[in-house]
This record gives sequence, structure tokens and C-alpha cells, in this order.
Amino acid sequence: MSANRTQDSDDDDRSLLESAYGGVQPLPQTARERPHRVAPDTTPRQTELDQQAVLRESLEGDPEAHEESAEGLSYRVAGLSDSDFRKLRRGAFTLQASIDLHGLNREQARAALHAFLAHALDRGYRCVKIIHGKGLRSTAAGPVIKPAVARWLTRRKDVLGYASAKPQEGGSGATVVLLRKTR
Repeated sequence: MSANRTQDSDDDDRSLLESAYGGVQPLPQTARERPHRVAPDTTPRQTELDQQAVLRESLEGDPEAHEESAEGLSYRVAGLSDSDFRKLRRGAFTLQASIDLHGLNREQARAALHAFLAHALDRGYRCVKIIHGKGLRSTAAGPVIKPAVARWLTRRKDVLGYASAKPQEGGSGATVVLLRKTR
């Protein structure tokens, strides 16, 4: 008897469905048209933004704050003695930490450098190395990170001076920084 109920129930469901949808016909099969896709813009926006930021910073900064010569970058505050500055340029201070900024864009490099220097000062480090590269793979406008690092360091009150590293330490692709003593 239960099998009969199931059959009757199925028949009732089918008749209800046919009465509700009896006049419905399937749509004819047509070839679907794919949506038109626009190719992404290939303009290197981040490169343009970095170059604009470098130009803006160079106009804001003090052009005499650091100098680059055949020997590389160098800078010192007025209170740094001649002997300490010579030691810094010769690489006589012991390097206590270093950071490599290769592969970072300008904003990432700024954040990484700020965090690195804060960490170095917290640890009481006096001499650190920043590897920024020489900008050999930069566009015709020149290096981006190297001059930016020089400007950032010049603006910091905890930096007594900096100079390009010795050739075996990275040469003009790295900068050795002398930090103020922490109390």
C-alpha cells in the first residue's frame, strides 16, 4: 500500500507541475557571445609615481645637504670631528648591522630604512651599513633609491654622518652611517 501512495503522490506532483508550467518551451540554442575584454593598461604607473616623488623631494630638499663625488656619497653634521669623519670614510668603525634595500620601491625603502634605524638606535648601535645599489638598472632618469637614502639620512637628527662604503663592503652601492650615541 505504501508503494501505491508514492506512485499516486508522484503522479499528483507531475500533474501539478505540468499545469503550472505546461506552456513553457525551452529557449532555442544559440551561440553565446563572450563579453568583450579590454587589455590592461601597460603603463608603469608605480615607476612614474616614484619618479614624480623623487623630483618633488629633490625640489623640497637642500641641494647642498650631501655631496656625491667620484669617491661616492658623504655627509657630516657640524659637530662631527675631522678625525671621526676620516675614520668613517676609511671604514675604521665596526659595522654592527646592515640592511639591503634592493628590489624595494621608494616608499618601501623609506619605511624599511626608518624601521632599521629605529631598531639600530634601540640597540645602541653606532655604525650601520645601508645597501642601496648603484642604480645601474635604473631608467635614464638615474638611480632612485641611492639619492633618496642620502636625503632621508641628511634629514635625521640621529645621523652624525655617512660615507660610501669601502670597495670590499659594497663601494658606492652601499653607505656606512655613523649614528649618535644613545643615552
